[in-house]
Amino acid sequence: MFAQPARILLVDDHELFREGLAGLINVQSDLTVAGQAGDGLEALTMARDLRPDLIVMDINMPICDGLEATRLIRETLPDVRIVMLTVHDKDEKLFAAIKAGANGYMLKDTNSADFLQGVRGALGGEATLPPKLAASLLDEYARLAAQTTQSLSPDESPDLTARELEVLNLIATGSSNQKIADTLSISLHTTKSHVRNILGKMQAVNRRHAARLAAQRGLLGDLE
Repeated sequence: MFAQPARILLVDDHELFREGLAGLINVQSDLTVAGQAGDGLEALTMARDLRPDLIVMDINMPICDGLEATRLIRETLPDVRIVMLTVHDKDEKLFAAIKAGANGYMLKDTNSADFLQGVRGALGGEATLPPKLAASLLDEYARLAAQTTQSLSPDESPDLTARELEVLNLIATGSSNQKIADTLSISLHTTKSHVRNILGKMQAVNRRHAARLAAQRGLLGDLE
């Protein structure tokens, strides 16, 4: 997966718990702890400096919680993988984490083997979710998709600008915000603004949802 051990940033305000995870990770030949942070703001600074492959982030922390830290890190490092690790198994926490930009969600009572499997899965591009919560997430997305279908029929096309159509087509290819900015020779800030506008106009819950709706409405390739 990685030529060198994957570098992981651990973020949790409980030092003893954090050290336990670090000990587990550091004995793995393919993983290493690049740094540890005790709150969200420290995590943001360390993420910018260390550029880890994966961030394992607690949700409830002082100063800046994990959800806000995830949103802030996503703005600077859109391609970094982030997995939330928490005691909460409530659906609203899961949905908030995914909306903030997390790639996965693991419970703190998971065993060591499942934790390492989740970490490696996240590094490999998988969405790390407990089965029960994965089912809840799919149900919620299905409900939101049904609402979108009712509010905007397939015959209706959102009022996208020419530039937004270009961005939408690149979103559909799986391009990151940085890649879109480079391809279109626009700033990352402008790209993020276009993406937000597209999701809002299309009433999409995320980028994949927007790409699927675009395909259904024949918007892909429509760059006139």
